[in-house]
Amino acid sequence: MRHPFVKICGITTMDAAAAVAESGAGAIGFVFAPGSPREVSVEVAQSLITELPLSLETVGVFRRQPIEMVLRIAGQVGLTTVQLHGGETDADFDRLHAEGLDTIRAISIDDYLRLTAAGQLRTEDRLLIDAVTPGGGERFDPSRLTGEPPPGSWILAGGLTGQNVAELVRAVHPPGVDVSSGVEARRGVKDPSLIRAFVDAVRAA
Repeated sequence: MRHPFVKICGITTMDAAAAVAESGAGAIGFVFAPGSPREVSVEVAQSLITELPLSLETVGVFRRQPIEMVLRIAGQVGLTTVQLHGGETDADFDRLHAEGLDTIRAISIDDYLRLTAAGQLRTEDRLLIDAVTPGGGERFDPSRLTGEPPPGSWILAGGLTGQNVAELVRAVHPPGVDVSSGVEARRGVKDPSLIRAFVDAVRAA
């Protein structure tokens, strides 16, 4: 059985970036959404990415920002993937694809179930299923997904930690998992030891 893909998000420092690369995670996330405690500048993200292995997927996280700004930052930083959290349109995602970028559509569990029931779920983008407030570090009941598992290579997020991720992986069988606040020493500050422990816990599951 393959281990789930792991994305560590909200990286702002070199020691945290190095821990992600050394841990065996598949992706590293940089938050460009204004006001986030994990917001990183273009310059800092550029300097961190130049030190990372090319095999590591680099994800930029945006929320309700003009698509032209998203594309400009993605190009400046050298991102491989864009993750959108703000209810952007299908046309925005299509534009990103046309520019050669992979995409992740972050969506709450409530919106996921609503769109699935209405037959309106788009399958062109990788889905990241989060709690009612995406990016809030909250857990949701994983049993809500057992009857309607997402298609394709989706990612489970929302309140994951090194202590609970193995249990949730066994319960929901997500192809990928995403963590940010669950590997922090304090709000917005990553702990390299918690990053490594989280990836080890996913592998143990």
